[in-house]
Amino acid sequence: MMLEPPIGDLIGKTNSRFGLVVLSARRARQINAYFNELGAGLGGYVPPQVHSLSRKPLSIALEEIVEDKVVVAPMEE
Repeated sequence: MMLEPPIGDLIGKTNSRFGLVVLSARRARQINAYFNELGAGLGGYVPPQVHSLSRKPLSIALEEIVEDKVVVAPMEE
């Protein structure tokens, strides 16, 4: 079974495995919260930025990362 998008492409976008895990988990939680509040009309979260056949928030988050819709912002000191 092949992971789509490829893990090598994803790590190249974040420069580390840890960064990929943190970014994808945070974005997946945001996507999940967006789907959960759809009926309430609150609009507190950004909707998915890619058209995906997947219904899983983590898969959608990974697709956003590989398409540069979600990027790692450098920390300011």
